[in-house]
Amino acid sequence: MTNDFPAAVIFDLDGTLVDSAFDLTGALNFVLRSENRPPVPLAAVRHMVGRGARVLIENGMAATGAAATEDDIARLLPLFLDYYSDHVADESILFPGARAVLLELAEANVRLGICTNKPISLTHQLLRALQIDDLFPAVLGGDSLPFRKPDPRHILETLRLLDIPATKAVMVGDSIHDIEAAKKAPMLVIGVTFGYSETPVADLLPDAVIDAYADLPAALRLLTKDRVF
Repeated sequence: MTNDFPAAVIFDLDGTLVDSAFDLTGALNFVLRSENRPPVPLAAVRHMVGRGARVLIENGMAATGAAATEDDIARLLPLFLDYYSDHVADESILFPGARAVLLELAEANVRLGICTNKPISLTHQLLRALQIDDLFPAVLGGDSLPFRKPDPRHILETLRLLDIPATKAVMVGDSIHDIEAAKKAPMLVIGVTFGYSETPVADLLPDAVIDAYADLPAALRLLTKDRVF
């Protein structure tokens, strides 16, 4: 194991590794059309992503009229999930430079994991569609466990699957849920500025901030240079 990098890096998915807002917007607006609601623009959906499909629907309904009831959610959630499953990677792409960095880390024997609030079946489907599923020995979704981010146990369970302690790992994410969970773990965390957070990610006080994936290797090296990994 090289000392240049941490032993493991855990990634959030939507807004961190993958720009999936186009397909999530399509699924949300499909549901809203079924309720005779106006569509929500892509820019707005980018700030609604991160807490799972249920919350995305709740936010979309609240933005276009009366708030969703429990009966509404029970009816609309399966519609959303079925539609999204059929269109999970129509327009979703890896953020620029992400694939090259993942390969660099894997070649350096860094253990890679995914910790996302997206349902696990859709997570695997998206990873396969983008042809990066074989790079992640550990993948946990929002319904993999009885808890999820910002609960730190979600990340800690991902690390347990990798057999790496939090003291030897770094989280990479775009939202307050990623950063809060990592801090509570506790572990180092890097925030990405190109994600879906409505709050500027630097204001969430991660240990480092990157503007592009080309910056991630240097950020990882800088964070870990004084630590023994």
